[in-house]
Parts: sequence; C-alpha cells; structure tokens
Amino acid sequence: MELYNKNKLIVSIIIPVYMEEKIVHSFHDELIKTINTLPYKFVIYYIDDGSTDGTADILNNIAMKDNRIVVVELSRNFGHQSALSAGLDLAQGDIIITLDGDGQHPISMIPEMINLYFSGYDIVQTQRIEGKSGLFKESTSRMFYWVISKISNIKISPGTADFRLMSRQAIEALKLLPEYHRVLRGLIPWIGFQTVILPYKPLDRIGGSTKYSLKKMMRLASDTIFSFSTTPIKISIGIGVIFFIMAILEVIYTLCMWFSNNINRLAPGWTSLMFISLLGNSLILISIGVVGVYVGYVFQQVKGRPIYIIKSINKNVGD
Repeated sequence: MELYNKNKLIVSIIIPVYMEEKIVHSFHDELIKTINTLPYKFVIYYIDDGSTDGTADILNNIAMKDNRIVVVELSRNFGHQSALSAGLDLAQGDIIITLDGDGQHPISMIPEMINLYFSGYDIVQTQRIEGKSGLFKESTSRMFYWVISKISNIKISPGTADFRLMSRQAIEALKLLPEYHRVLRGLIPWIGFQTVILPYKPLDRIGGSTKYSLKKMMRLASDTIFSFSTTPIKISIGIGVIFFIMAILEVIYTLCMWFSNNINRLAPGWTSLMFISLLGNSLILISIGVVGVYVGYVFQQVKGRPIYIIKSINKNVGD
C-alpha cells in the first residue's frame, strides 16, 4: 500500500443507482454533509444503471451545481455488479469507496474506513450485523456463504456486501480479471491484499423499495458458485460413479442367483424397473445440465462482449 499526503489524497466514491428518483436527493445531501468534514479531495461517481424514471435527470442537475459529481449513464440495466465495474474502471482516485445509494450503508463510516486505510489496509470490507432483511433472507444468505466457502478456494465472510474501500493497487489488480460474470464479493478476496473487516448495522432505506429481487439474488448466487468452483461437476461425476457401482452390484447379485439355481427368486417388477430407468435418466440429464451451465459460461466469456455500455458521462472535473 502506498501512503499519500492526507491533504492531497483523492477519494473516489462509486454509487450505483437504479430507479431511485424519490431518494437520490436525500442520499446525496447526507453524503455531502459527511465528506465536507474531511480534508480530502472527493470525486463522486453516480452510475445510473439504465433507470427509466427521473433518476438520471436529478443527478445531472446535482452535477451542474457541484463539480465533484460525475454522472455516468449506462445504455440499459446491466445489473449491480456491472454498474460497480463501470465505476471502478472510470475512477482514478488514490482510494475508492463503493456503497449503495439507498441509505442502508452508513455514510458516517467513511472517515473510519479511510483511517483504516492509513493504518495499512488495502481493502476495508464492511460486514453486516443484526440485519433487518428478514429471517428467510438472513438464513439463506448464511447458508450460501457457508456453501461457497466449502466448495471453492476463496472465503467470503457472511454479511459482506459491496460497501468497501479499496486502494489503487488493489483496484489495478482487480482490473486484471476480465470476467464476464462478475461477482465482486468473490473476486476481491481472490486477489488477496491486506484486508480488515469492519462490522456495521444496516440502516433503514431512505425510501422506496429494494431493487434486488429474489431472482437477482439467485442469479448472483449462481454466478458465484459456477465462477469460483467446479464442485458441481465433481458431484455429478460422483453420483454417476455411485450408480455405476450399484449397477455392477446388481449384475453380480443376479449372476449369483442364476448360478445358485435361485433364479425364481428374481421376480422382475415393472414398477421398480421404470423407477430405476427414470432415476438414471434424470441423473444423466442433471449432470448434462451442470456441464451445460459451465459450457454456457465459457461461451459467454469467449465472445468478449463488454459487461456494460456507457451511454453518456456528465463530468465537470476529472480525478
């Protein structure tokens, strides 16, 4: 980690937003109150992820009054991880902070995060405690992080999200990973660097409703598992081997009955035959499906399509 003169430190803040016209003003006012108390130069990147309401217009009006604001509009809704990636690619600060624009990530923690950076940490990763997400979301989240830590070579702490600080060196390392299916909370632990976990209690949303639906959470979970682990393929192979051994044992058992003149004890049953046939075929289809998912990921990766497309940048000042 490189150390900078605190008074010359440039801090880039990246905030992905989507359909947040009702709360973006309140969020921005709270953010400005916090950063105005700090002696660093700030550049704030609002990444509008294809909003169809008035979010972009409001942000552009804010940018006209404050030359620290950069508004980046994507051509359509590419997703949270893609919007964050767009901001990480554009920001040129000495350190970069990412957080959501719904107010649940405590803005008041920014000074503490920067202090930890000066203590020698390249990555300050926040961790949610005592969440207000509900029993279902909390329990499934804990189960997901436990599974991914067991089947992959990375460790993702439960409750971590995209509220973090990263040094310039860590950002440049992250840019070396040209993955199409990006899961930053998995890629960032993978690159290493000195990391500290900073617990926080999530706040209530300023307004509106969450845009992270169950479908999007399932997609994120799928991207994480298939991007960081080949265990599903190994499980499929293991199941296939088990059923192959069972088939061999069945053949041996049948031959034993035949040579011991107990063939009459092998009354064939149509139901059991169909059950084994259907079960075997289903396992084959599941295995093919798992392999197909990996092939699909490879197919999307090798096409080399960008993970986002920028429609416009309203930029009054550079980093």
